[in-house]
Amino acid sequence: MNFRTTVTRGARLALISALALVAAGCAEQLDRLSQIGKSPKMTPIENPTAQKGYAPITMPMPAPVALQGHPNSLWRPGGRDFLKDQRTNNVGDIVTVTIKIEDKASVNNSSTRTRATTENDSASALLGYQQSLGRILPQAIDPTNLLDIEGTTNNKGTGAIERNETINLKVAAVITQRLPNGNLVIQGRQEVRVNYETRDLIVSGIIRPEDITTNNTISHEQIAEARIAYGDRGQMTDMQQPRFGTQILDIIYPF
Repeated sequence: MNFRTTVTRGARLALISALALVAAGCAEQLDRLSQIGKSPKMTPIENPTAQKGYAPITMPMPAPVALQGHPNSLWRPGGRDFLKDQRTNNVGDIVTVTIKIEDKASVNNSSTRTRATTENDSASALLGYQQSLGRILPQAIDPTNLLDIEGTTNNKGTGAIERNETINLKVAAVITQRLPNGNLVIQGRQEVRVNYETRDLIVSGIIRPEDITTNNTISHEQIAEARIAYGDRGQMTDMQQPRFGTQILDIIYPF
């Protein structure tokens, strides 16, 4: 297979992919045109497990507890009761994380650097060859004034950063692990999509069981090694970001 055949095949694949995308876009546009003057169609109620792309969820689960019946007893091992602590404590349980961040930061930096250098070198006595330097160099020179260098450098930098962040959110997280000392590892993610823009909220970290309130909530300030991510992804977010070529130039451009 020669180079020309490879290029031709690659061009055909690219053309087929482009035509498929155009056909999909045309089908969507035709569907929108058919709904002009009509109310948007409602999605029919269907079995979620029968829909295309469905995948069962696998989450961390607590160790199974063998149920044993006791004669003449109203209680059973592992059962919930009024006298037992109802707060989240097991792997697979859900805890609500309240995120309320009001951060303000102001940083001002200023630096000044000045350097001056002066050097004067002569070759008035160079093993008797100081008078022969004119044969080596293109023009006659004065050995007593052979080299004179002066340099001056001035640098001044000023930087200022001001940041004001306010976030007030709630997200449900799942206990994924119990550490040997009794602390709990949590992981939670929330996605909300409106039209073609998706908002993501991710929280993870380590908590103490005693910090969980009676209504199974905990503040983000009580999460150790907290990792909180909040942002959008979609068409509007892509338009606000510089193109990848610009980002590459910002990284490698030395000036």
